[in-house]
Amino acid sequence: MSGPDDVALRELRWWDLDRVIALEEELFPEDAWSRGMFWSEIADTRHPAATRTYVAAERADGRIVGYAGLAAVAGTGDVQTIAVARDHWGTGLGARLLTALLRAATAAECHEVLLEVRVDNARAQRLYQRFGFEPIGIRKGYYQPGNVDALVMRSADPAQNLAEEFHG
Repeated sequence: MSGPDDVALRELRWWDLDRVIALEEELFPEDAWSRGMFWSEIADTRHPAATRTYVAAERADGRIVGYAGLAAVAGTGDVQTIAVARDHWGTGLGARLLTALLRAATAAECHEVLLEVRVDNARAQRLYQRFGFEPIGIRKGYYQPGNVDALVMRSADPAQNLAEEFHG
C-alpha cells in the first residue's frame, strides 16, 4: 500500500481519461460514468468562465489512484465525483481530494457545497461529515441501474468547515 507522500494532486486533463475511466469502472461497475460524461465535465475547466474543477491523484509511477470533480455555479458548489483506488483507502487521499474541491469552491465564492452519496457508502459519509457536511435529504433510486438511493449532504460554509478540519 502506498502512503500519501508518493501521490501528487494535479489538474485532471483529457489525456488522463483512459486511466480515470478504468478506475471508474473498477470502483463503480454498475453506474460508472461514460467517456462522454467525463469529456463534457473536463471541457468546462480551462476557460475564463469555467464552472468545473477536476483533480487527479497520481503516483510517481504514473498510476492514477484517485480523482474528484466540482461544479461551481452561482454561489453553489456541487461535488460531481470523488473516487479513490481501493488500495489507497485509509491513506487520507479522499480527504486530500475533498480538501482540493472545497478550496476550489471557496475560490469560486461558493456559500454552500452539495453532494450525493450512496446510502450504503458509510465510509464516504463519515468523510463528508468530518468536513462539516450534513444530511438534508434522500434521492430515491438515484444510482441506476441498481436503483440505490442517494443521501444528499450539504456544507453550509465550505471555507469555515475546511478551516475547522485543519485547525479543530
